[in-house]
Amino acid sequence: MDATKVFSFFGDIYKIPRESGHEEKIIAYLQKFAKDRNLNCMTDNAGNVLITKPATAGMEGAPTVILQSHSDMVCEKNSDSNHDFEKDPIKVTEENGWLIAKETTLGADCGIGIAAELAILDSDNIIHGPIEALFTTEEETGLTGAKSLAPGFLKGDILINLDSEDEGELFIGCAGGIDTTGRFLYTPKSTPKDTKCVKFGFYGATGGHSGDDIEKNRANANQLLLRFLFNIYGKFDVALCHIDGGNKRNAIAREAYAVLAVNPGQLSDITAVFERISAEAKIESLITDPGLYTKTEIAPATEYCVDNETFGKIVYGLYGLPHGVLAMSQEIPGFVETSTNLASIKMAEKGVVTVCTSQRSSINSAKLNAAGRIEAILRLAGAEVEHETDYPGWQPKLDSRIMRESVESYKKLFGKEPIVRAIHAGLECGILIDKFPKLDIISFGPTIKGAHAPGEKLEIATVDKFWKLLLDVLQKLK
Repeated sequence: MDATKVFSFFGDIYKIPRESGHEEKIIAYLQKFAKDRNLNCMTDNAGNVLITKPATAGMEGAPTVILQSHSDMVCEKNSDSNHDFEKDPIKVTEENGWLIAKETTLGADCGIGIAAELAILDSDNIIHGPIEALFTTEEETGLTGAKSLAPGFLKGDILINLDSEDEGELFIGCAGGIDTTGRFLYTPKSTPKDTKCVKFGFYGATGGHSGDDIEKNRANANQLLLRFLFNIYGKFDVALCHIDGGNKRNAIAREAYAVLAVNPGQLSDITAVFERISAEAKIESLITDPGLYTKTEIAPATEYCVDNETFGKIVYGLYGLPHGVLAMSQEIPGFVETSTNLASIKMAEKGVVTVCTSQRSSINSAKLNAAGRIEAILRLAGAEVEHETDYPGWQPKLDSRIMRESVESYKKLFGKEPIVRAIHAGLECGILIDKFPKLDIISFGPTIKGAHAPGEKLEIATVDKFWKLLLDVLQKLK
């Protein structure tokens, strides 16, 4: 059986707005889907949806299998895009064997997992035991839905997570994570007279997933902007009027800019520094970020700016923050153990500059230590600091039945060994196994590139392989 039905449901899903925290429309779609097919459906207070389907004839004695995806998506777009994630369907094109959203994220993470679950629930010619199809909410902003699951909500002991992004790889473990947020409080000062407001920006970085792509050494636009500010602060007459960089905690920052009030007589020298940093960044990121570019433009005059002392604390503190891989695994060659992401810098409210970072590790103590290091730097710089959305990792289970069955199915179907490994990204599996300790879990999916960034794409041919593997595993679990 090919994956035609999977693509059909995915075509429905990417038309439905489903940003984290705003999953009302996808929840309603799932509920209607179940009602139209007379399938039992439960929705809890967090918006998690569970649709159950009885076993097919002859499979009644098979173990109940939980198929799990998250219903939300990361909503990122290019700065020149007018896409409205609250109402517009994702614009998708097919190109060279890939489905691509060029201006925005595609939402294949985890829309293709949702589609596969629906295709199984909708079909009457797929062999399987009892199915529990779980769709969790707000995975991308803190795994809130999974954390909210009540005891007894799930009955099955085997769970297949459909939120992985590398066909041919079976995942049996993942990193845990924690977010660390700093808030710099400043006194708004009148913008100095006889100055000119100029916007300096870095754009077009590749970005990507802050877990799965963190070891690729891609440029972080926040870091580049801070590098520029560090090279001019205290050397020229400048004041910080506005700063904005990055967006989501789990995405590498692609764009960042600052509006500065500058002495017109020093503008050419400041611009020369900016152009030098720009040229250096393009050389350093030639391979990883070929689309990186910078822009300088005159900005509207602002009434207020950040006081100079706080401006300095922001520059020195944030320029000193680490970003990227902090430690590689001592047990698994080439596997990232611990990392940190300088995700966003925002001025959402007057008098406050908010900095969001996220730390990940497959070792809980290392995760907390990384968060502590970030906290120490931010506090030294004078920021208020808090930690949130702490979630556990998923430790590999080497005697796993579902892992063994999945490996055997992959070898039978495709004539080669799959790669069995852990992933540095955070999956809900750690939370789920913490809540339901008897679960035997595996995670696999088709190939998705550029998740959490505009240009996210799904490799069409791998969806068919992913689908065949899923069906074969379900049939084998007698």
